[in-house]
Amino acid sequence: MSSTGQGASDEAEALERAREKAREKAQIQAEANEYRQAYRRDKRKSQTVGNMVFALVICLAVVAFLITVTWRPKKEAQPTAVEYSAQLEDARKAAAWVRGPDPMPSGWTATSVEFRTPQQAPITWHLGTVTNEKKYVGLEQSNVTGGKFVAEKLGRTSDDGTATVAGVTWQRKVLLDRKGENALILVGSGVTTIVAGNAGYPALEAFASALR
Repeated sequence: MSSTGQGASDEAEALERAREKAREKAQIQAEANEYRQAYRRDKRKSQTVGNMVFALVICLAVVAFLITVTWRPKKEAQPTAVEYSAQLEDARKAAAWVRGPDPMPSGWTATSVEFRTPQQAPITWHLGTVTNEKKYVGLEQSNVTGGKFVAEKLGRTSDDGTATVAGVTWQRKVLLDRKGENALILVGSGVTTIVAGNAGYPALEAFASALR
């Protein structure tokens, strides 16, 4: 081979090696760029998740603080007491058969009172109370002695024997339309007297024994 041919061959090899190195360098550069881009994406994602977690922690801390500051223990609702003595006296003047607790059982509170005058016949007297155990006991009286008054005040009932209170026999009733409620009923001398509520028979009998 002539020196000219040999020189051309060397130049071609050198050019090919240069091209190969350029390709390798470009590939390395591309891989490096891809790695940097992937790193940036992962970093941004990590920062976003971290920011979200941080924000969530801050929100929870604020909510917990507000609950701690604003929370107050719920107070048990107290029954609103009413004065019934004057109305009881007025009712007795109009209808001598009207009865009321004298004295009111200890710790009990009168919460409602109503008297329908003779002009609003039939005459009715109502006194609602709350016991010291926060149970209800109500007194209903009327000059109606038929079953209509009892049904109007109690709904459906079933017999549950009798109770003797201060020597007087009352009929015990279970109120079928009111869960956990019972009644004592006394009919006589043209008057119907009902003592009813969810306080149980002993409390109903204690109230009935206090009626004067």
